[in-house]
Amino acid sequence: MANPMLNDKSLEKATTWGPGSAASGDTMTQWPPPGMERPVGLDDDGLGMTMRGTAWATSVLMALLLLSAAFGWVQTASPTTGFNAAGQQVTNFTIPMLAWVGVGVGFVCLIGLWFRPRMAKFIAPVYALAQGFFVGAISKMYESFQGGIVVQAIGATLAVFLVMLFLYGFRIIKVTDKFRRTVIFATLGIMVFYGISFLISLFAGAQAVSFLSSSTPLSIGFSVIVAGIAAMNLALDFDFIERGEKMGLDRDFEWYGAFGLLVTIIWLYLELLRLLSKLRN
Repeated sequence: MANPMLNDKSLEKATTWGPGSAASGDTMTQWPPPGMERPVGLDDDGLGMTMRGTAWATSVLMALLLLSAAFGWVQTASPTTGFNAAGQQVTNFTIPMLAWVGVGVGFVCLIGLWFRPRMAKFIAPVYALAQGFFVGAISKMYESFQGGIVVQAIGATLAVFLVMLFLYGFRIIKVTDKFRRTVIFATLGIMVFYGISFLISLFAGAQAVSFLSSSTPLSIGFSVIVAGIAAMNLALDFDFIERGEKMGLDRDFEWYGAFGLLVTIIWLYLELLRLLSKLRN
């Protein structure tokens, strides 16, 4: 799941919570505002949001994610083989119930931070731990059937992250209002599509939405597009963090920015994992 939470509305609200800042909606139409090249309301004691602080918060969340993922990996049993009613040999794999609990906890964290972004320093670590267990369990499932795919997905995720950081840092990709709206609407569209597909699978079975897991050219093309949109969300995250520092948001928003970055990285990894699985098949 991506994070359209990190948008202009979030920044508009955050400016009213930052140290000594009371920006109006006009500050978002011209960036940076005249005479505000340095953070607004940022005191000498360094109470404002910084990119370095956000990077540190992201590192903490990633460490928690990896620790929880390792635990989820260990707690997930290897696949077993058996026979169905027709006498055919089948392979069974069970995702631990705790992994699905983690998904639910992660969703609650998303909703909570939508209304209380200042609580990110407390909620974001919970999200990292909850989602980490799920990511570890899913990764174990893919690795059990396609050896080496997890390492490839991690490498691909890291490569995409570094490429997007380079493209954004050198302004090869510029986050304009049009770019931002396009990526956010595309992300919301994917979320709605996945939500509808999930509901269909509950009532009609997984075969009703087999398109998502098949290895047809159309399905692979869809995964490439979704992974591309996930990568574009990284540019939105970088933009939010950079503008947050310039606007002098409170230091609490370092964790909010780190949380948004973590959401995108998890989504990107899962999409690349699925894409690589399709390509292998």
